[in-house]
Amino acid sequence: MTGFRALLRTQALVFLRDKVMLFFTALFPIVFVLIFGFVWGGADGPRTTHLGLVVLSETEVEVIERVLADQGTVSVSRYPDRPALEADLAMRKLDLGLVWDGRILLFLQDPTRVQEGYALGELSRGIAAEFDLRRQGLSAVVRAEQVDVGRSVATGWFNMLVPGVMAFAILTAGLLAVSGRITQMKERKLLDRLLVTPMSPAALLAAIAGVRLVVGYVATLSTLGVAVALFQVRFQVNWLLYTSFVVAAILGTMGLGTLIALLARRPGSASTVASIVAQGMMFLSGVYFPVEIMPSFLRTLSKALPLTYMVEAMRFVTGVADMSVMKLAAITSVLFLLGVGLFPVLGRYVVNAGRR
Repeated sequence: MTGFRALLRTQALVFLRDKVMLFFTALFPIVFVLIFGFVWGGADGPRTTHLGLVVLSETEVEVIERVLADQGTVSVSRYPDRPALEADLAMRKLDLGLVWDGRILLFLQDPTRVQEGYALGELSRGIAAEFDLRRQGLSAVVRAEQVDVGRSVATGWFNMLVPGVMAFAILTAGLLAVSGRITQMKERKLLDRLLVTPMSPAALLAAIAGVRLVVGYVATLSTLGVAVALFQVRFQVNWLLYTSFVVAAILGTMGLGTLIALLARRPGSASTVASIVAQGMMFLSGVYFPVEIMPSFLRTLSKALPLTYMVEAMRFVTGVADMSVMKLAAITSVLFLLGVGLFPVLGRYVVNAGRR
């Protein structure tokens, strides 16, 4: 036991001294959360749209003002003329422009704002439809009311992003544990030297796995803590399910790393292959972009990627998405069995110094 503790301590020190590995495993997810959080913000709730209004005719201005006031998420600034409005719109001091000449509602928006363009267009159409009804003394026959079902935590875009980044952190920690650390040791002949000592391959693998379990768990907690502390997003974490899933996921991704290490021709190239695989999964597994908006062939491919299910499970255990407990149990079990099942294969890989 004393020898294993020394081995565990050695692996922890080696990991902490590897700055590149430390960054991509523990700090990279936090950097992503900071970037997306400061650019788009993490606060839940509807975003206020700043609208500039130019009135060229006082006809039915009161109706327009009531319609805008009833939107709830629109703040209005009056402008004397259209050139002043367009200047502020171009400088992005405004989100949307509206010109009323007594006959026509003319909406103006910056075409370069691709991300908000669709939402601003929908808002414009809603305002125009409401104004058309009210000027005729009519009201909408059907009113839409949003009712949240399932989890009570707000499921804004940033709420969905953070668990996805956490799942990606687990994937990176597990893949690089084998395809990075162990293959480097094998290529440098360090494993050959260790195997002539009384240390068993199982003890080495257990030490590496123990370090990665701690690193992966701390990395996910740190990412979650940064999102909560800096951007005021809310989560309802089921800590028992969360811990069980994180442990199983790290072991499972270590199993995936074993497959990459076995398939790569040279041990040194395994970490490169693992990085490429991880980055490809990141963009196809719904971490940043919803799978539903992808073309059908990419949606099919996404269903074959383990990170897709890891993201779904992480969103469930953090309380931002629904999933059946049976599905979570299936995902957790498959990942755990994948890691445990490939552990003997990895042990044989460590022992086999002359890899063909």
